Amino acid sequence: MADDPLSPSPRRPRVAVVLAAGKGTRMRSARPKMLHEAGGRPLLAWPLAAARAAGCERLLVVVGHGADEVRAAFAGEPGVVWVEQREQRGTGHALLQAEPHVAGEALLLVLSGDVPLVRPETLAALAAAAGRGWGAMAFATLALPGALGRVVDDGAGGLASIVEARDATPAELALATINAGLYALPAPAIFRHLHALAPDNAQGELYLTDAVSAAARAEGRVELVELADPDEALGVNDRLELARVHRLLSERSIRRLSLAGATFLEPATTTVGAEVEVGPDSVVHGGVALLGATRLGRGVTVHSGAWIRDSSLADGATIEPCSVLDGATVGAGCRVGPFARLRPAAVLQEGARVGNFVEVKKTTLGPGAKANHLAYLGDAEVGAGANVGAGVVTCNYDGVAKHRTEIGARAFVGSDTMLVAPVKVGADAVTGAGSVITRDVPEGALAVERSRQRVVAGWAKRRRKK
Repeated sequence: MADDPLSPSPRRPRVAVVLAAGKGTRMRSARPKMLHEAGGRPLLAWPLAAARAAGCERLLVVVGHGADEVRAAFAGEPGVVWVEQREQRGTGHALLQAEPHVAGEALLLVLSGDVPLVRPETLAALAAAAGRGWGAMAFATLALPGALGRVVDDGAGGLASIVEARDATPAELALATINAGLYALPAPAIFRHLHALAPDNAQGELYLTDAVSAAARAEGRVELVELADPDEALGVNDRLELARVHRLLSERSIRRLSLAGATFLEPATTTVGAEVEVGPDSVVHGGVALLGATRLGRGVTVHSGAWIRDSSLADGATIEPCSVLDGATVGAGCRVGPFARLRPAAVLQEGARVGNFVEVKKTTLGPGAKANHLAYLGDAEVGAGANVGAGVVTCNYDGVAKHRTEIGARAFVGSDTMLVAPVKVGADAVTGAGSVITRDVPEGALAVERSRQRVVAGWAKRRRKK
């Protein structure tokens, strides 16, 4: 059986080096460029995910501008070694900072932190190509290469040289083959060429491309791997490019899910993250965002304007327009919205209903339970078949601690009831509209807490005379 191309070589372990030290001045932002989001993730998250999927055993991230902020944002990312480039002296200098962290022989997969469209399969192809020569690099063919560096081949599928556009001759600028900024380079050999670099170029920087070109002349063949999808080479340098790759990332996910049986009615206005799963016969309307680890079962309908992150929706659920779900679990046949908000740990069991302007937090609604209008349910348990009226509030916070409310099966909580937790409303119990319930209500009982209505005849007429 053929080897899995995504599996690392037992002789040369794969080490990813992500160059993420640039300032990103064209972003016009106080925020580091690597933290700007596309497709529901920070830019830097995309090459890291691709490197992991390509079998990289270690991940080295070279950071510079905003290093502390970037590290803090990825504090939960396992296995990342942060390498700081204190002086911004170019890509060659950036890769050189990784040298102390690479012990023995390894194959370095070098990526850019602002190139989010790279696929694991491309990195695997680069690694395989490097095994046929000294190293490998990726290139793309573009009709309008613009200011991107040009790749000159040797006529036999290998690298002759790489030329930055600002340093290129007119003949070199006429080439359509551009440097994709993706490399598979052997260590420690590449570091010898990096140490030999000189800043004799228009920018006065140490170019990684110069080191790779020198290696091609001195060491042997550097294989060229053409990208089947040139978009993989797209980098982000300004807000317009950020918007472009965001759209392409969503389109990539929508294509995958559509071919598996889901319907996206207006894909151009829909955002779908890379981890999202949507079951067959589900329908997603326009203006929807599906983010994080969201999972939609079969036959789910999500209407326009819904925003859903890290949530699970079982078969046949319906999300009405402009609803927000964040870390929620929605059971089969449930209906949510419109304009509902399900916060983390909101759980709707089969057939439950949450209507317009209802907010649910850390609360479970049992099968068939309903909260149709203008309610807040926090830190609560609502039994099967219970009905929560309009304007009901679980008063779960006393200014110091949160407390729980329990509503039994088939209970009827009248409109505008305030349930002051901790409190229990028993099964089949009823609360009168406008009540403030501070004590437990037994099963099957009626609880009413409000002052007797007083009618003062003629009061309005006397007030007008005054």
